[in-house]
Amino acid sequence: MKIIKIKAEIHIEDIMPEIQRNEDTLETYVHILSAMNSTSRLTGERDPSKIWNEHLLDCGFSLPLIPEIGSAVDVGTGGGLPGMLWAICRPHLNVYLLDSVHKKCAAVGEMIRNLGLKNAFVVCDRAEIFAAENRERFSAAATRAVGHLGLCAEYMSPLVMKGGILLCFKGPKVEEELKEVGPSWNKLGLSEPEIYSYRLGEKNLFLVVWKKEEYCPKTFPRKPGRAQKLHWWRCVR
Repeated sequence: MKIIKIKAEIHIEDIMPEIQRNEDTLETYVHILSAMNSTSRLTGERDPSKIWNEHLLDCGFSLPLIPEIGSAVDVGTGGGLPGMLWAICRPHLNVYLLDSVHKKCAAVGEMIRNLGLKNAFVVCDRAEIFAAENRERFSAAATRAVGHLGLCAEYMSPLVMKGGILLCFKGPKVEEELKEVGPSWNKLGLSEPEIYSYRLGEKNLFLVVWKKEEYCPKTFPRKPGRAQKLHWWRCVR
């Protein structure tokens, strides 16, 4: 039985004006990322056109959902997506690009310097440690290709202030993962998720968005590695 209720569909026409306004800087970023992939394996893809079409445009579908100002954190940024896109397209939004892999952090830091971005900042740390030191500081948080929806929510919720949003990019497994967690999101201070659908080429993809309705319980973040070993949604029922 289908459990996904789509709040809205985001179309490519909804994002292209903003992409086109920032096209020169975005193209420069893509070519830097392509060159760095030969040594750092940031996205697994080296062809600039494929990076643009399969990664950058994918992240572009989040643009209608994120704030214009404030601060945001990209958890598990890898090669800088969606965080670098946000920083380029949202000059008044401070974007923190968080990853625990030093080689990736060094590469993203070099990209920021090359592009002259003043609103993008690299943080090389575990999400759990960074959240403990920066609790509920951010207006928005995002994860892409990080893992199960429940894990992503646990990593992000302690970082996002009450009234902020959490956003996760997902593919076909979204329905299965939503079903596994069930109606337990309030245990992290979150609303029930809203689902936005979009098409990228032949793929049907989804953005899962939560509102931070209450403060995250002080039991989160847990110690590094605990989230994967003991799923919070199996403990709260």
